[in-house]
Amino acid sequence: MEKVIKVLEKDHIVIRFSGDSGDGMQLTGTQFAATSALFGNDISTFPDYPAEIRAPQGTIGGVSGFQLHIGQKTVYTPGDFADVLVAMNPAALRANLKTVAKNAVIIVNKDAFTAKNIEKAGYTENPLENGSLEQYKVISVPISSLTKEALSEFDIDAKTIDRSKNMFALGLTYWLFEKELTHTDSFLDKKFKKKGNIAAINKKVLRAGYNYGEATHVTANHYVIAPAKIKKGTYRTITGNEATAWGLMAATEKANLPLFCGSYPITPATDILQYLAAYKELGIKTFQAEDEIAGICTAIGASFAGNLAVTTTSGPGLALKTEAAGLAVMTELPLVIIDVQRGGPSTGLPTKTEQSDLLQAIHGRNGESPLIVMAASTPTNCFDYAYYAAKLTLEHMTPVILLTDGFIANGAEPWRIPSMDVIPEIKPRIASLDKEYQPYQRDEKTLAREWAFPGMKGLEHRIGGLEKENITGHVSHSPLNHQIMSDLRKEKVERVADSIPDQKIYGKDNAETLIVGWGGTFGHLLTAVEQLVDEGHDVALAQFNYIHPLPKNTKELFKDRKNILVCELNQGQFLEYLRGQFPHVDFKQYNKLQGLPFTVKEIKEAILNLK
Repeated sequence: MEKVIKVLEKDHIVIRFSGDSGDGMQLTGTQFAATSALFGNDISTFPDYPAEIRAPQGTIGGVSGFQLHIGQKTVYTPGDFADVLVAMNPAALRANLKTVAKNAVIIVNKDAFTAKNIEKAGYTENPLENGSLEQYKVISVPISSLTKEALSEFDIDAKTIDRSKNMFALGLTYWLFEKELTHTDSFLDKKFKKKGNIAAINKKVLRAGYNYGEATHVTANHYVIAPAKIKKGTYRTITGNEATAWGLMAATEKANLPLFCGSYPITPATDILQYLAAYKELGIKTFQAEDEIAGICTAIGASFAGNLAVTTTSGPGLALKTEAAGLAVMTELPLVIIDVQRGGPSTGLPTKTEQSDLLQAIHGRNGESPLIVMAASTPTNCFDYAYYAAKLTLEHMTPVILLTDGFIANGAEPWRIPSMDVIPEIKPRIASLDKEYQPYQRDEKTLAREWAFPGMKGLEHRIGGLEKENITGHVSHSPLNHQIMSDLRKEKVERVADSIPDQKIYGKDNAETLIVGWGGTFGHLLTAVEQLVDEGHDVALAQFNYIHPLPKNTKELFKDRKNILVCELNQGQFLEYLRGQFPHVDFKQYNKLQGLPFTVKEIKEAILNLK
């Protein structure tokens, strides 16, 4: 008798694709996410790359994963626990089992569960046969052999066949969720347009996976997530790094200035340089420098020459850029430094996320070198904060460090593309001959000096890393002048608080418990707070994007709270900074330092454990 497929409608569901780093799990997850987004689901993704570049095949160290959360309403996180796990080998199963929900569907490549692979993964016996997976709905499929069978008509090598098995897993998952194949077909045709029959090979295997599910009814249930109700507009799925690049490109158009990015490749920031390099036709100039110091120094030179200048890096690179960052502070030139944070110290965990560069961003330069520090908090608002970083640096003539992190840089969300008409204007402080030019004559409101480029006749001036004389810009070693200039540079950054919005509260303004976060922890903290509010708890969230200076209403927000819990992916850097700013406030802390984002569950437990 033919099985009857029962369609289960879900509000949201979490799926995780996992396998060896060469199994194509990032591509598989990205395609499922894009197809879901086109259908109208809200999505949040978490690509989880192995920290080892060449870990032995079949080992825990080489496991690569891609988790996505799709819903019919707004989702803020990739989810805590997977409802569906696709595991391409025993190591992928073992590495991810702790993050799989009870009664979850687990699809495994049965062919990979050889004695050798089982031993490599650290199992003493086959987990598919010893009853250890009884609490899950296991779908054991010979993916490798079925892929080979599907491609029997093609004259191709065994390696190409093996590399195509991810498409079988994707096709089977599409069948499970009643997704169409058309978007992936188009993607494959475009990606492999000049690669012979590779597109046809992958499309054949994709259908083989889909048809296998259709023919065998490997599970009695299908899952359907209705489209989300979202604002009208044009949407695309975008990663944080891509959004950062687009924010910079929007800023260069609004400011009517050329864009220059001088950077040295470093995980996980390299994509920003690559995205910008793809738009040379827009007049964007990119330079892949020989090292981090050269990257920032070329950007400073470009800024002196009248460009919106950017340099991108991660924590180790930010450390190398510090002296040159001080030069930009001294010369009071606009510069955006983007730090996509990763696990440290030193090389640390290059593919994992962390928030441990905050104090380096605020204080990490010799001498008194204040600058603006900001942080993006979602993949999509990387666009906004890259734009505002450019706006602030150009209008206040001081460098800006924009902090993102590996989690939001690599993660993706649907992005409603904004109209350039509604984006705030940018007014660079460009000097003119309308009045006598003095290099360090300042605007009374912002204390920003004016910006004169080489070639602007009559506006020639001296510039360099030695202390400047107030107003004239001549080199000065006067103790009194050094005090004056140091105070002015400090006050200039403090006055930026007049140009940024007040800090927003998510939830009741007067909630007795206030959760404080910054940067990329936003989605998990907001989800935890919203769930607790629904459960009757008096809790709210303040997620900071402007860090130095802080929004002007920050002190008022901390008044009369029973508890203030600061949550961050480090050992307490924002907490330390806040205690320095507000020494009489009783802050509590919750920290995680595992190269992973928070889970909603652990945040809720931390809040409920407050005394």
